[in-house]
Amino acid sequence: MLKRSLLVLVAFTAALGLAEEPKIHPPKLTPQHSGTTQLLIAVSPVNSKVVWAAGTGGTYVVTTDGGKTWKAAVVPGAEKLQFRDVQGVSDKIAYLLSVPSTSGPTDFRIYKTEDGGATWKIEFTNHIKKAFYDCFAFWGPDRGIAQSDSVNGVFPTLRTTNGTTWESIASDMPKAQKGEAQFAASGTCVATQGEENAWIATGGAKIARILATTDGGDNWNAYDTPLRSSSSAGGVSVSFRNPLDGIVGGGDLASNKYADMATSHDGGKTWTLANKPPVQGTVFCLSYARHVSYGGQEKDDNFKRVVVITAETEPNFTSGSAAWTPDEGATWYKLSKVSGYWAVAFARPKAGWFVGNNGKILKISF
Repeated sequence: MLKRSLLVLVAFTAALGLAEEPKIHPPKLTPQHSGTTQLLIAVSPVNSKVVWAAGTGGTYVVTTDGGKTWKAAVVPGAEKLQFRDVQGVSDKIAYLLSVPSTSGPTDFRIYKTEDGGATWKIEFTNHIKKAFYDCFAFWGPDRGIAQSDSVNGVFPTLRTTNGTTWESIASDMPKAQKGEAQFAASGTCVATQGEENAWIATGGAKIARILATTDGGDNWNAYDTPLRSSSSAGGVSVSFRNPLDGIVGGGDLASNKYADMATSHDGGKTWTLANKPPVQGTVFCLSYARHVSYGGQEKDDNFKRVVVITAETEPNFTSGSAAWTPDEGATWYKLSKVSGYWAVAFARPKAGWFVGNNGKILKISF
């Protein structure tokens, strides 16, 4: 009778959603060889086999076998540029976002390949003085936005609806605070979700904010976050796992004093500080440990609240650390042997990748 009662109690609590969440074991870490010694800044898994990454010296790398082998190459004419963001679409199609190694507005470019990197076409070249395009994100293979620091109180945000031409939606953006900007640490200052939702993390001003749209960029709202903000601090990386639940991280890029994290459960309108992660320096990148395909639904429910972060430290951002949380920042675990990585992203819980200094790549599998 007692045994039957216990079974009934377990079933009842499970039905109420009170059952204990599945235990998430520490991840397995497997070094891989990128074929380059250039700094890799951003990474974009298409699926568990196809992954693109990019970085300094006009360099990109791609794998089609889950990282067993990587091809490294340099985009012709981009040898002096840094690729601060990459978006993989397939083994053939990918986009790259460049910034100059030295000052020059026209070095902010968007490149696209449709033949696996054999050729690249420049789709956008910036001509706005003082613009600085930090990152981009996509709702689908042909629909995305690219975000720049503010210029004279205006965000010169770009949008493409055909994967070929990029047009300004600056007039639709919220008015910028004085000095408001994004940080191009790992190409994750913009996050998209579903068919129409997007969020942009800002800093550089009095208040670190989230700029949000629910209609594909036609209309935007600005929401305050509790992240500390200054000319060198604020939100750096943001991600949402569904229209309501998301996380933002950042810190002060001019010091190693703190790393900030906050969560939202209402689409970015309000934010609550998470517990401090066990890392030193600024949160450069964060990623949920599962992937939602363009317009798709949440998958891998057991891992829906698992977040992995990278952090880097001044003065040269060559060290840093990493950590993971099974519950969106309530509990943290340090990845003690992971250092010097700028970005992390997942295709699914068993297929994620860190990329960073000296061309380092590390596969992470939960």
